[in-house]
Amino acid sequence: MNRIAAIATNALRLLPRATLILILLAAPVLAVPMMRADTSHRIEAPAHKNTTVGFVLLISLQRG
Repeated sequence: MNRIAAIATNALRLLPRATLILILLAAPVLAVPMMRADTSHRIEAPAHKNTTVGFVLLISLQRG
């Protein structure tokens, strides 16, 4: 019985430390979805226009 009590007291002594470490490790992981949830203020660049095909076609038609 004494051995079970010793194991229980050791577990209870380590429980607050383990909980604190888990909270410190989980806080950044849980904060990332909250930061990404607000997508209303996104600045996007205008779409790039692909003009190389027309230029190549123009040069090839002039040579032919």
